[in-house]
Amino acid sequence: MGIGLGVVMLLLGLVVVLDVITVDIPYVADSALGVLLVVMGAATIVLALTWASIRSRRERVEEHHYGHHHV
Repeated sequence: MGIGLGVVMLLLGLVVVLDVITVDIPYVADSALGVLLVVMGAATIVLALTWASIRSRRERVEEHHYGHHHV
């Protein structure tokens, strides 16, 4: 879910930054909104990949640990 959200935010940010569409929000510059979406999208993707890596490493350690019981 995190990677998908990051990709959507990144794409929306690029669309706004590259002036494909204009957003009329009072007191908010389109370029600032676009850059914010790009940065947040990239950060979301990095965090999701990091979290997935940590989670998979933890599962491998648990499987390895339980597989070698000494009696």
